[in-house]
Amino acid sequence: MNNFEYYISTDKSKLNIESVKSLLKQSYWANDRTEETIFKSIENSICYGVYQNGKLVGFGRVVTDYSTVYWICDIIVDINHRNNGLGKKLMENIMTTKELEGLLGILATQDAHGLYEQYGFTRESHKFMMKKRTRL
Repeated sequence: MNNFEYYISTDKSKLNIESVKSLLKQSYWANDRTEETIFKSIENSICYGVYQNGKLVGFGRVVTDYSTVYWICDIIVDINHRNNGLGKKLMENIMTTKELEGLLGILATQDAHGLYEQYGFTRESHKFMMKKRTRL
């Protein structure tokens, strides 16, 4: 990444659960996620960490079957690092992931339609259905 001191890595060993949890607390969709849930989600996803001098300042992940579909989720940039183009750099890295080429991409967002439309995503609300997670 050519953006000053920021870089993106898919190396899961660099991810710290506490740091990911701290980022997700800034979101409207995952601010109450437990460490156990975060650990399992990282374990079963392609993960992208955005780092500044070794500190996690952005995160995103992709869930896929590697043959038909991928789901982009948990795209987040720390509030103190927003408006630096990091969300775009994160999406560029995801969209150039070789394993995802030619697959159907899906995602859900309340407020970042403009970002995702830049990468070919379109609004398809009349086709989308969801079953909300039940807490046990």
